Amino acid sequence: PIADETPVTSRRASREKVPASLCMTNCPTLIVTVGLPARGKTYISKKLTRYLNWIGVPTREFNVGQYRRECVKIYKSFEFFSPDNEEGLKIRRQCASAALNDVRQYLTEEEGQVAVFDATNTTRERRETIIQFAEQNGFKVFFVESVCEDPDVIQENIVQVKLGSPDYTNCNTEEAVEDFMKRIKCYENSYETLDEALDRDLSYIKIMDVGQRYMVNRVLDHIQSRIVYYLMNIHITPRSIYLCRHGESELNVKGRIGGDSGLTSRGKEFAKKLGQFIHSQSIGDLKVWTSQMKRTIQTAEGLSVPYEQWKVLNEIDAGVCEEMRYEEIQDHYPLEFALRDQDKYRYRYPKGESYEDLVQRLEPVIMELERQKNVLVICHQAVMRCLLAYFLDKTAEELPYLKCPLHTVLKLTPVAYGCKVESISLNVEAVNTHRERPEVGVNSQPCSRNTPCFQVRVTHTGRCPLTNEPLLPPTPTPPPFPTDSPVLHVTLISLPVIQFILDY
Repeated sequence: PIADETPVTSRRASREKVPASLCMTNCPTLIVTVGLPARGKTYISKKLTRYLNWIGVPTREFNVGQYRRECVKIYKSFEFFSPDNEEGLKIRRQCASAALNDVRQYLTEEEGQVAVFDATNTTRERRETIIQFAEQNGFKVFFVESVCEDPDVIQENIVQVKLGSPDYTNCNTEEAVEDFMKRIKCYENSYETLDEALDRDLSYIKIMDVGQRYMVNRVLDHIQSRIVYYLMNIHITPRSIYLCRHGESELNVKGRIGGDSGLTSRGKEFAKKLGQFIHSQSIGDLKVWTSQMKRTIQTAEGLSVPYEQWKVLNEIDAGVCEEMRYEEIQDHYPLEFALRDQDKYRYRYPKGESYEDLVQRLEPVIMELERQKNVLVICHQAVMRCLLAYFLDKTAEELPYLKCPLHTVLKLTPVAYGCKVESISLNVEAVNTHRERPEVGVNSQPCSRNTPCFQVRVTHTGRCPLTNEPLLPPTPTPPPFPTDSPVLHVTLISLPVIQFILDY
């Protein structure tokens, strides 16, 4: 239960503005949504949280509505949100305050970098209080306002999203819609939109009519620019994204990774059946993307439709391990083999790539997928895992072990707060290239390291997962650099040599 929290909404205190130039460059960011109910704020919050986590920025969403539902178990009617309901107003203030307290803990004690404060925040007084809270804790604030006056869009949002919330369990559709429309009315009289003149000192993006127009003001840093770039690319038009791997390749059959081999006879049969399947879907505006590798191009040829080749869709670069079997890697590079099993997401092949590198490489693809309507992406196992992890909101630890079998199409259909996934097997036999997550010795004591970029925590067990023998001791984590110190970059050149490059 939430009790005696300091109310978030209070009298505006006179204070001296803190110049933006005095803010720390890498201080945490608080994203604050603004807008009337049913304007897509939670949709934006969830997508933005998913995107930032995917690119490696630790982010968490704090939905004040969820705090309210935890506090008030039974929702009765729109009257709870009436400005004349003092008890309801007190509870909502306490819930907002509790959410901000959790924001503070996440950004100061749990190594979070971005918090998304998802609430209406429709008055200038409320936003001023949030700004004071952020300045007291050393956070930057970026507002995201969603404005929509299209009654059809609002009605659709209510039906598709709000009626499924716990507030309207066991309530018929007409009554629920009527109640929610009255809830919106409770906010309209006091709604103060972000103003170009009055709020000229604030950092914000204003999204009007579901992306028809944008207003962007005072973008202060790299994270805010990434947020703006992302929000200007997403849309809510119904569509489907089809993901599949190339047909079975000659190197797949031999159990070798990477390379640029052609399709087997079964791979060619899959290409033919893929064409039949796509034509059966009757998608008039479908775009087809492939990598620049033979096996994806040969698969696309079976569709008899135009396709585009993307170099960024090429398979993960295995470096010195290209075209090797896993058994050969274990024999020739036992330490590399063990290190990859310990942290498959961040491990980088000598002279090659890691999954973390691959995610950064694929960001333009994600942006373009968000802009497009219906797309078929014919790609590779590691690439498909990265794309799938974005749409399904999977963690870095889960990503490298997502199952993406050959000769299977995944149909992703964006829904309110996520993606509906359909798996369609085209019934063509193929080898299994999936490698399960190895079991690590239960008695291993992990040692932690922080990477310079975004302070992502890396965990190593200290023992080989195959023999359970101790590995080389890790380099101790250095003390934090002072703000004027150079940045230390660690680059793995080859086994067992590690070269430290110091950039001034």
